[in-house]
Amino acid sequence: MIRVLIVEDSATVRQCLRDALRQCDGFEVVGEATDGAQAVELCRRLRPDVITMDVMLPVMTGLAATEQIMAIAPTPILVVCSADRREMFTTYDALAAGAVDVLEKPRGDAGDDTWGQRLRTAVRVVSRIRVVTKRLAGPPAALPATVAPPAAAAPRAVLIGASTGGPGAIVRLLRALPAGFALPVLYVQHLSANESFAQAFTDWLAQQVGLVVAYARGGEAISALAGRVTMAPPNLHLLVRDGHLHLSAAPPRHSCRPSVDMLFESAAADLGRAAAGCLLTGMGRDGAGGLLALRRAGAPTFAQDAGSCVVYGMPKEAAALGAAAETLPPEQIGARLGALAGEGRMAWRTPS
Repeated sequence: MIRVLIVEDSATVRQCLRDALRQCDGFEVVGEATDGAQAVELCRRLRPDVITMDVMLPVMTGLAATEQIMAIAPTPILVVCSADRREMFTTYDALAAGAVDVLEKPRGDAGDDTWGQRLRTAVRVVSRIRVVTKRLAGPPAALPATVAPPAAAAPRAVLIGASTGGPGAIVRLLRALPAGFALPVLYVQHLSANESFAQAFTDWLAQQVGLVVAYARGGEAISALAGRVTMAPPNLHLLVRDGHLHLSAAPPRHSCRPSVDMLFESAAADLGRAAAGCLLTGMGRDGAGGLLALRRAGAPTFAQDAGSCVVYGMPKEAAALGAAAETLPPEQIGARLGALAGEGRMAWRTPS
């Protein structure tokens, strides 16, 4: 039985959540909160297996409640939000604070026919995630004063893959890059295929790190992407071939499209040691085999360490394969990448 705490200030949406969970055996609604402060108290008292969290709440926001819960009583949190742009930005803040997944609220159209099943599936998946305590926001951890680069040639591109917990990890990594970091960054993040959610993510990430962030269109020369973060679009694989980006609708790998493995493997074949691979927090094993291919090609490879992961799944699989030359928190991976870039630095320009 999965014990669920519903946090939602709308009586109508609470009823939808309650009814959807009660339509199938295996779920128990143990409590309902209508504001963030009540959510924190009920979580502390009831110790649910999963929390469904609205982010726009009175008294204390869902973001603040998420931060408090992850600090005092870590619990898997499924954010249930609308497609409103402001709310989606707050949703990604909550994911960076420790929430593990997001589901759109019922919209009142034909798509709602499958909403209850999607909610139950998401709650089941989230309930299996073992979350860790996250300290409340404070001064960033100090980085080493000097970072010696690994013994490798300066790469031409950085490849990053992440899943659950990725929004927080990628922000920490990118913020740790030195000013003037000039390498192209190619990034696969497992996200909802919802178009509004996907567009909001690139805008949110750009705002968080002050860099140009955009989805790949296909056909771009990697050399033309210096100083930019280029992401795999929702539901399409991102590949490197002949120094250019390619998009593919090939079948999912490890149930994932876009697949981190497919980006890493294509870069290993095309760029070899001129790439640097980074595998961050996430469920499953996507990216582990691809990181090994990069390491075998002579590229420097990094995996996020267990202590800083929301879910130590994908990096753990990479460690088991011997795919990661170094295992570090995201901030230190960023510092290593800065050292690798060496003299190839130039100012990144953001849109005016």
